[in-house]
Amino acid sequence: MSFLSVEEIIKNYDGVRALNQVSLHVRKGIIKGLIGPNGAGKTTLFHLISGMERPASGKIYFKGTDITSMEPYEISLLGVGRTFQTLQIWGNMTVVENIMAGMHTRLKEGFLSCGLWLPWVKRTEKEALKEAKEILEFLGLLGRWKWLASQLSFGQQKILEMGRALAMKPELILLDEPAAGLTATEVRRLAERICQIRKEGVTILVVEHHMGLVMEIADEIAVLNNGELIAEGTPDVVRRNPQVIEAYLKGARVDA
Repeated sequence: MSFLSVEEIIKNYDGVRALNQVSLHVRKGIIKGLIGPNGAGKTTLFHLISGMERPASGKIYFKGTDITSMEPYEISLLGVGRTFQTLQIWGNMTVVENIMAGMHTRLKEGFLSCGLWLPWVKRTEKEALKEAKEILEFLGLLGRWKWLASQLSFGQQKILEMGRALAMKPELILLDEPAAGLTATEVRRLAERICQIRKEGVTILVVEHHMGLVMEIADEIAVLNNGELIAEGTPDVVRRNPQVIEAYLKGARVDA
């Protein structure tokens, strides 16, 4: 069985079919791109995988476990992290605090322990701070660890959100349009970071409109159009698929 398996998923909104019997498989250790026109159902699929919404029918499996009806925190504990189209960082918290917030599902201290500031709580916080700084160093943000997140550039905030997802120690990370709003230089840096994350053993499923980024980093690409999967394969195969050219690019080539 695939690392992540989406089996014949159907999702409706007010009588409109957003996803129509979509099946998708992601192998462990790869970067898989998910592309398609606006309204194709990409973010809807992310919501279903991460437990934010429920399908009308179909099943979703992660490492062989049926996660279709699980709550987001349960799926997170299994090893699935995600980012969002709209930034979900806390601007009034420091950069390092944002990263540490991503660790909350892994920390075991209860409210009373934290309130009493018991020795093992101090020890845990010290270890969490060290780990958070390591993540920031990995992402090139360590020099700004004491900054408020709102002081970062938009591109750096995007990287920070990705870092917070990494703080959960996911085995699979869902990246929802990470390049949206970035400059060309920031996109290049983002590509490097995503490839580095894969080298650390994290499997990545990325929704992205920036075709150059997807074609550069993805091992495989799946294409949604009008809620249906119309193509799947390597970047070279997908960029030459007539259905993709017609539906996604309206006759343009999938090169940039």
